[in-house]
Amino acid sequence: MSKRIVFLFACMMLAVGLYAKPKAKAENSKPLVVTTIGMIADAAKNIGGDDVKVESLMGAGVDPHLYKATAGDVKKLNDADLILYSGLHLEAKMSDVLAKLSKRRFVVAVSETIPVDRRLPFGDSEFDPHVWFDVKLWSYSVKSVYESLCRLVPQKKDAFTMRYNEYQAKLDELDSYTMKLASSLPEGKRVLVTAHDAFNYFSRAYGFTVKGLQGISTVTEASTSDMKSLADFIAARKLPAIFIESSVPHKNVEALQAAVMDRGYSVGIGGELYSDAMGDEGTEDGTYVGMLRHNIDTIVNALSK
Repeated sequence: MSKRIVFLFACMMLAVGLYAKPKAKAENSKPLVVTTIGMIADAAKNIGGDDVKVESLMGAGVDPHLYKATAGDVKKLNDADLILYSGLHLEAKMSDVLAKLSKRRFVVAVSETIPVDRRLPFGDSEFDPHVWFDVKLWSYSVKSVYESLCRLVPQKKDAFTMRYNEYQAKLDELDSYTMKLASSLPEGKRVLVTAHDAFNYFSRAYGFTVKGLQGISTVTEASTSDMKSLADFIAARKLPAIFIESSVPHKNVEALQAAVMDRGYSVGIGGELYSDAMGDEGTEDGTYVGMLRHNIDTIVNALSK
């Protein structure tokens, strides 16, 4: 069978999945909530509790900028009672699938509920999608998850409200913790260099200067001039560390480290940060709170040297 025939067959199966009728659910089965990224799934699990079943399409180390829905994903989405995605073009390669599903399914872009004046612009008409790095801003997305669950299962609103308030209290504590640790660094040391430009909301919320080797989307490759300019900056500022990311290949940051070395200065790798995905499921880093605590702990430890 030729590659062309295989490709056409795969496209046909994907299209069939998009327009197939969802299976009838057992009377006592829990509503199925399908999310794109883990951060949304974490909110849905904490608020939904045992009253819903939550599944995330993207696990640890998965880059949502590049992720394409498989035929299996489309089947899962088609069976979902509620689909939650971030929006703001984060899941850019899933936009067509999500748009088609939204015409006949309950689909919510949770981060598009954030007021426009609180978003950071990107390009001429888009916004930076990495809103979860400002905990207070992410609370808008969490509230959207809560409201969506209440619409899905209105008879469980009291339980959802109780869990939502408990989860929001954890987020308030996380925001205070992050601010406290960030403030413990002298302002001149709050310079964060990472694999891609995912930390601008973190910068605004917690007082850091941030620079990414790649752009806001990892679809954009770093140019030679980008590498040279950033290497010059690191050497001139004598930064103690730069950081790799769990969902972005490490080779570019390692090449940047080598370029800095060529300038007569040795910069360390300060550790691995979670940017577009959380850690492994079942671990502390596999939760939203754990992910952000890991990041600020790693950043402050490396930059305080």
